[in-house]
Parts: sequence; C-alpha cells; structure tokens
Amino acid sequence: MVDLALKMLLDDKARFLATVLGVGFSVALVLVQVGLFFGLLENASITIEKLDADLWVMARNTPNVDFGNPFPETYVQRVRSIPGVELADNLIVWYAVVSLPTGAKESVIYYGLDDFRRWGFPWNVAEGDPADLRRGRFVMLDESAERRFGPFLAGDEREFQGRRLKVIGRTRDARSFTTNPMAFLDYQLAQQLSPDELGGQTTFILVKLRPGASAEAVRREIRSRLPHNDVHTKAEWAGISRRYWIESTGLGLTIFLTVFLGALVGVVIVAQTLYASTAEHLPEFGTIKALGGRDRDVCGLIGEQAMFAAAIGFAVGLALALGLNPLLLQLDMKMSITPTMGAMVFVGTESLCLSAALLSFRKVAAIDPAIVFRG
Repeated sequence: MVDLALKMLLDDKARFLATVLGVGFSVALVLVQVGLFFGLLENASITIEKLDADLWVMARNTPNVDFGNPFPETYVQRVRSIPGVELADNLIVWYAVVSLPTGAKESVIYYGLDDFRRWGFPWNVAEGDPADLRRGRFVMLDESAERRFGPFLAGDEREFQGRRLKVIGRTRDARSFTTNPMAFLDYQLAQQLSPDELGGQTTFILVKLRPGASAEAVRREIRSRLPHNDVHTKAEWAGISRRYWIESTGLGLTIFLTVFLGALVGVVIVAQTLYASTAEHLPEFGTIKALGGRDRDVCGLIGEQAMFAAAIGFAVGLALALGLNPLLLQLDMKMSITPTMGAMVFVGTESLCLSAALLSFRKVAAIDPAIVFRG
C-alpha cells in the first residue's frame, strides 16, 4: 500500500516538487520566526541566568533587568546579616552614552560589580581578565559592539559619559534584548559615570544562599527588612524579564500571526495537491474498493501521501532554516532552534498535512466501486 501511495503521489513529479517546496518554505518560515523569537527571549534574560545568584533584590515594580531603578546601596548590609545568606553584593545595570572616534554617539548598557569573578560573570571572556576592571578606568566590551562601535582592540579608548575608559578585554554572546552593546566595568566607576542618579545608589542586590538554606525563608526575611523592594528567585526574575518584552512589544502576537500564516499556506498547498492527485486517480481508488478495500484503506493511502510530503517538506524547511543561521549571525540576530522545538514543528507539520487531506478523504469515501466498470 505504501508503494502504491508513493507511486500516485510521484505520478506528477512537478506537482510533487511544488508541494514539497511549499511545505518546506512554510516550515522554514515557522522555524526562523520561532527561532528568532526564542533567541530574543534568551537575550532578555541571559545575564540573569549566567550570574551565579539565587535571589535578586530590586526596587518595587522593576519591569526587567535592563530597566533597573536605583535604591540605597546600604541595603546590601541588611541582606548580608540574614541567616542563610552566604554572599550578597550590589549590582548596577545602567545605560551610558559612548562617543565614538567618528564623532557619532551610541548607547551602551553596562554592568557594574565589585568582584566579577565571585559571580562567574561575564561568562564567555574572549580576551582580558575581569579582575583587572578594579584597577582603574577600564571596561570590557562584548564583540557584538563592533557592529555599532566599529572595530576595537584591547588598549583602545572610548569615551563613556564624557570619561575616557580603556578597553582591556572582550566577551562573546553578551547581547541585550534592546540590541544595545553590553559593557562590564567596576562598581565604583559605574556610579561615577552617572553620579546624579547612581551616587550612593545601586539597582540590584545579588544574593547567594548557603548550602541547605531555604530560599523562601530567606526571601521572606529580606522582604520584612526591605519592605519597599521586590525579591525574586533567578527563575522568576528571568520569566518576568522575558514576559515584559513579550507583552510590551506585541512580539508574542506577531509571532503567532506569522506561524499561523505559515501553517495556513502549507495546509492550502498540501490540500490542493492531494485533492488534485485524488481526482486523477479515482479509477485506482475505485479498483481498490471493488476488490474489497474499505474506506479506511483508501483513506490510508492518502494519509500516507500527506505524511510523506510533510516529512520531505520538513527536511527541506529545516535545511533552509539552518542554512540561514550563519547569515543571521552576521546581522547580529540570534536564532535558537532546539531539538524539542524541531520535534514539535515536525509533529505539527505532520498533523496539519493530515488535516489538509480531509477533503480528499471525503471524496474517496464517496466513490462508487462501479466506476471501474464504466467506459
């Protein structure tokens, strides 16, 4: 039966090729859009996930990690005195204007810490040592900054908020959702860049728990000592930051519409192809029924055709999406296609193609076996 189904499907090779390409482009569209969506969401919370902190303390109603609100830096002393807290440090996440050698100005989001090594941050250092940031007016920049800052090397200088800082290293994969380049510098220097807003202030407190300490118990105690601050676990804070961008930018709705249109195009193409193929092979289906075949036998043939077209189309679409990845990386766009996501898209492709075969199912179910004996 499988051989017969494929023979019917491949009877018109041009139409079969058009079907596979149609499904393939639909799958590629879905994979690329969803992959870019998840890539952006990873950027929205990547620093939260990479910092070795169990709890985050922040000003009340802080929307996400990129938009911190200042509060007194002395609050960290209250947190450090709580039983179960192994380590607590202030973290500044803020924006600065950078004057480039060309005369242009660009914004950068910077992270300021007293001891980067203690928090395993930054996580992918390509050049330089974060420990050296404490020794002067130094900064480390992520490689992605070259798209907006132009080429830079260790030893170059850039002007941040009117202060000349020396670049002592570079990192990889540190990208923000807002596409602003990411920089790392000493905590005291971070305050000096914006003294009016950050003098004696911080934007976050990172908390590392002692082994065996209850995160919920420590969080309750922090809230009691800092009633005007919010406290979140790493997972909660990452989810809040991602959700903010989904809701505030309409990104979720945009992705849903793109996926819907891609799926609709694929369904229409497969439905049209299978229906045309079924109409051309009505005598063959009639012969099967005349020989005692049941409706489910002939519908099974069409179902096999749909699943075969879906499998080949998915393979084409996956190849197209993965082939675009190097180009997207050059454009500083991160696409994340995980095995789980690929499996879900494959199952969805098979299901939609089977759904597209419903019109053909109805047509062959209504075939009169006597059609075989008609002239």
